[in-house]
Amino acid sequence: MASLPVIARDSERGALLTVQVQPGSSRTECVGIHGDAVKIRLAARPIEGAANDELIRFIAERCAVPRANVQLHAGATGRRKRLAVKGVTAEWLLARLMPSG
Repeated sequence: MASLPVIARDSERGALLTVQVQPGSSRTECVGIHGDAVKIRLAARPIEGAANDELIRFIAERCAVPRANVQLHAGATGRRKRLAVKGVTAEWLLARLMPSG
């Protein structure tokens, strides 16, 4: 996967991931690549951290890791966010997130 180093990369404790979110969607889903980020639609509004909570829940569920293993490193108030996911590799993380087909 040629975009792997830009979108997700390995760190000492797991993977770092760049996402572009679209809050207020009808359901939470990963829809593909948006520039140098993974685009994720969120079924939560960006009010009082609800969208960030939904993003963390979604990533943890898709990667089969505890929510505590998913941390928001940057972008808490914006649509572009940087996440750290402990205990996984960047390649595995993208394989779990990307829509099939």
